[in-house]
Amino acid sequence: MIGRNIASIIFMKTAIMSDRCTHLLRIRPEIPSARVTQNMSEDEKFQNGTLRPIIKFQNPMFVAMFRNYIVKYKNAFHQLSAQKRFKYIENAVQKDMKFRNSLKGIVVGQFTLEEYETYIKNSSALNKRMMNMVVERLKDQIQLFEEGVLV
Repeated sequence: MIGRNIASIIFMKTAIMSDRCTHLLRIRPEIPSARVTQNMSEDEKFQNGTLRPIIKFQNPMFVAMFRNYIVKYKNAFHQLSAQKRFKYIENAVQKDMKFRNSLKGIVVGQFTLEEYETYIKNSSALNKRMMNMVVERLKDQIQLFEEGVLV
């Protein structure tokens, strides 16, 4: 009897995780320019096949998080020149470990179990790629961080 209960619990967990993976993959945007080919390194394949769609999907969260970051640090961002604002974004993501880890969690939380298994094999290099992509995405939307701009 106990063996059946354990088997039933394992089956239910497997079904739930399978549903989770299916739903995660279904909600991701397709990015035709983010191709995955045989000639690419495994990290590049992961970047284009997993990170790019997740980062695009999570973009509104990244914008909201950075807007909150600006407010949290007394709006110093708004007093900076355009060039220094780019540097501010880089420093926030690269040097503020609490903020960086929050951003990373927003991405990693969208991985399927299979993607997570791939990620943990080379997390250091993939984290670097991930954070560089987030920095570039924030810089490309710098106008959204102007005072008074509503999203």
